[in-house]
This record gives sequence, C-alpha cells and structure tokens, in this order.
Amino acid sequence: MSDALQVRAVRRIGLVEDHESVAIGLAAMLDPEPDLDLVASAETVAGLLATDTDLDLVILDLRLPDGSTPEDNVTALRERGIEVLVFTGADNAFLVRSAAKAGVLGVLRKSEGVATVVSAVRRAASGEQVVTTDWAAAIDGDPQLSDVGLSPRQEEVLMLYASGEKASRVARLTGLSEQTVNDYLGRIRQKYADAGRPAPTKTDLYKRAVEDGWLPVPERRQHT
Repeated sequence: MSDALQVRAVRRIGLVEDHESVAIGLAAMLDPEPDLDLVASAETVAGLLATDTDLDLVILDLRLPDGSTPEDNVTALRERGIEVLVFTGADNAFLVRSAAKAGVLGVLRKSEGVATVVSAVRRAASGEQVVTTDWAAAIDGDPQLSDVGLSPRQEEVLMLYASGEKASRVARLTGLSEQTVNDYLGRIRQKYADAGRPAPTKTDLYKRAVEDGWLPVPERRQHT
C-alpha cells in the first residue's frame, strides 16, 4: 500500500533548536504532512519540557546555548517517555556517539533532502529506529564498546540475519535448522544484553553488527 493510501495517526512533534532559520525550515518541511504535527519548540530541552506538551517525538540539536550535554538531554526526554531523533550538522562524532549511547532513535543530518527528513521523522515518531550513515560512522571503532564474545558460527548467523535475511533463509544458507538459527539469535541477543548493549529488535542487531565490524558502515547516498 502506498504512503498516500495509508491512514496514519497524527504524531505530535517537539523541536529543540536554537537557530531560527533551521526551525523555520523544519516547520516548512513538516507542514504539508497531515500526520506530523510540530506542536512545540524551544531553544533548550528544559524550555521545551516546561511547556508540558504531550509529545511523541522530540527532534534535538546536539549543540545548545545552555551548554547541556546530548546525553543529559536525551536522558531527560526519555525519562518523560519521549523518543528522540537527533538533527545535526554531525560535525562532532563524540557528541553524536554520546547521543546514540543515550538511546536516540537516529541521527539525521540537517543537510539531508526534504523527503529523507520527512521519512526519518515519520519513522521515529512511530517509534522506529532510523539507522543512518552518521550514526554508524560515529560509533564505528568506538573503543568503549564491550566485546560480546560471539563464536564464529554466531557471527555468521548475525551477519546474515542482521543484513536482512529471514531466519528461514539463514538456515538454508548455513545448513542449520531454522530452530537452531533462532536458538543462535536468542543467545546472541543475550550476549549483547549481558554486555550492556541490548538488541531486542532486528534493527538493533543490525546496529550492533555495524558497531562490532561484522557489517560495513552504510555508504552515504550522493545527492544529485
């Protein structure tokens, strides 16, 4: 079914951004979308939370005038039950990594096109993770990531499954039974959870596989 034919719930969006031109631009991008309602904005997370607005998602800049850290801002929002999508120039890998570790749904460049921005906001507002090149690049090679100690067979199953294959297809490719593949996936998830890097969903497993070098960092699409 096409996007135009889908009936979507209206998602309430908040914005934390201290540059007026960016705020105006994002509002213009979202205004034509009937399911995305930008209902509140502020220059700081504290200012946004003070409005006491019911929100499904906050779009967050990483550098704010109050000197707050991305980790503290993401934590404050998530403690209120609000998911976060970072919207940034992505010029500081440390800040991106800090936000990613705090549990954001994705990291999006301000230079992306309108269609990419709208799609990412829509997915994040629905609670979906948005895996992007900038998120992956920021965490690639992070020395603080805990080794989970996967066996070679577990690595093989993870790479196939996290790259998009279904468990039945992984079974055929590896010569294992589908039940064995599912058992492996359960053990892989448990190992990541034990290492403090939970991966309850397939997207989470993809992110962990990129983090640990089992899958390549996705390439950035060239704009034409």
